[in-house]
Amino acid sequence: MRSLAGFALVCPRLSINMSGFEMIDSAESSASVPVKENSLFTESVPIDAHCDGDRWLVKNQTRLARIIAIVALGQASHAAHIIRELLPTSPAFHDDDLFREAKIKLTRQDVPSKPRIGYPQWQRDGFVFEVISWVAARQENGSRSLLRDPHISSTAQGLDGLMIELSDDRSTVKKTTIFEDKCTDNPRETFVQKVMPAFVERHGKARGAELVATASALIRMAGVDESVAAQVAAGVLDLNLRRYRAAFALTQSSDSQAERQKLFKGYDGLNGLSAQQRIGAGLIVNGNLREWFDEIAAEAVSYLNELGGSSNV
Repeated sequence: MRSLAGFALVCPRLSINMSGFEMIDSAESSASVPVKENSLFTESVPIDAHCDGDRWLVKNQTRLARIIAIVALGQASHAAHIIRELLPTSPAFHDDDLFREAKIKLTRQDVPSKPRIGYPQWQRDGFVFEVISWVAARQENGSRSLLRDPHISSTAQGLDGLMIELSDDRSTVKKTTIFEDKCTDNPRETFVQKVMPAFVERHGKARGAELVATASALIRMAGVDESVAAQVAAGVLDLNLRRYRAAFALTQSSDSQAERQKLFKGYDGLNGLSAQQRIGAGLIVNGNLREWFDEIAAEAVSYLNELGGSSNV
């Protein structure tokens, strides 16, 4: 990219560049023709009498990697627009510092060093999978649901995800879904020792203030006046409106009803719920799990390099 008098020429159009900040206006802008293809294929699958299943397959890996990259840039709201309208993938704007930060977030660094050039595998893969889980929820629920953005901060803790659906007049909560997203080499152990205890805690109405605060923020973003947002958000505490979704990244060996039953055995430990309120989801990847996450993260970084014109992390 060549700059002249504060301007940068980018193909195929001209865009303003001020100290590394650049408004993207390319052939893949949000005004482009829809691409008519989601990055994931999602479908309902059977598990057992206690929970329902959700199965995700990668339909367009290039598109998915680019959406992951855009979310890593802190532009989840723009990524949501791309998903909803089936638009070509392109960031809303270009900032050099954000691009460097996003590439670090998507790079694997198992041995700590200063300055940081990446994150441990479990942390990098966890972020990537959380974004994929968010993409699946966006595709399946569309604009009718309000969905918490993926964690950008590496130190963020708490809710993996929260989705709420409001009544047509936005005066009440119709449905609340709490997510636990796990990318692990031991899914069954993680479900028993981490996911279920977290769900049981939530089901016992612990940490309700966090739910209400997160829901209030989502509801305000939907245009509900802040004077009543907290009152509407109180609906997330109603267990009759509650759903739980445990999602795992899995290989093809786990892609059967029998394996899903083994993985999600004990889900009925969440009492007083129907099968529709307990969801067991799985992203099914080809080949080795960690190698696949290396591949899609590398593809996301490559896309950022392509846009940013530099391979330096």
